Amino acid sequence: MNIILNSRPSIFEAETLSISEIMELKSYTFRMLVVKLNGTLVRKEQYSSTFVCDGDILDIIHLVSGG
Repeated sequence: MNIILNSRPSIFEAETLSISEIMELKSYTFRMLVVKLNGTLVRKEQYSSTFVCDGDILDIIHLVSGG
């Protein structure tokens, strides 16, 4: 599967993966994330039930707080 992950082309062996599976493969362990699939916001409770397919655009943005 070929997708655009955070504005970069990414290739995965599987035909489809859930957002949770992609986050695990990429070792994304951040607590505060904003996730958008093809421009649509995905809630944290939907990560394991939302599947990414060939050609999709996935943005996983780590929020940083500070002062």
